[in-house]
Amino acid sequence: MSINLPSFLLALEQEVTKYNTPVVDLIAVQTRDPFKVLVATILSARTRDQTTAKASSRLFSEAPDIHRLARLSEKEIRKLIHPVGFFKNKAKYLHRLSDALKPYAHSVPDELDELLKLPGVGRKTANLVLSVAFDKPAICVDTHVHRIMNIWNFVNTKNPESTEKVLREILPVEYWKKINSILVAFGQELCKPVGPQCDSCLFELDCPQNGVTPRRIKKMAG
Repeated sequence: MSINLPSFLLALEQEVTKYNTPVVDLIAVQTRDPFKVLVATILSARTRDQTTAKASSRLFSEAPDIHRLARLSEKEIRKLIHPVGFFKNKAKYLHRLSDALKPYAHSVPDELDELLKLPGVGRKTANLVLSVAFDKPAICVDTHVHRIMNIWNFVNTKNPESTEKVLREILPVEYWKKINSILVAFGQELCKPVGPQCDSCLFELDCPQNGVTPRRIKKMAG
């Protein structure tokens, strides 16, 4: 492969400016409020961006901060965020969030280990909150990042957590906060897990998996 990782990301960073912006990035443009970034990120898991954006808007109209969220019942939260993926579980997480934030004076913590203690927060969510809300160097690895990095053989990993670990060693720090936005946009628009639009990709001729079926790509990506 003739393309190294920095060159790949630099070219994609310019390319994806023409694509739709991932929903959490859109929220970051409107606000850097850690509470809203955290909640929107929790809602976004396994959910289309358009659905997440609408659900976030409905919820924030009733609960713009953690104190207003605490006044809502789990049933009320569930109704506001439906039909995001796993909305029943997410309603439970959000209903418990106020109590979980009590040790931090009801503020969202800005440390990875503390974020991971919150209900519904895994490494992807925690790293995205650190990056977007607190402008800290953090690598958020979702399914798009994990899949595309494996397709291109920049990593050879079985899960997102392993991908994050490898990227911390090989990824230039200036791309730590940007890699998720770049690859989510690329993965949603062109390099899709099913039906990738390879003939429209600027890397078509260089792609290690060019011509391989989506099913095979998914298997290779772990």
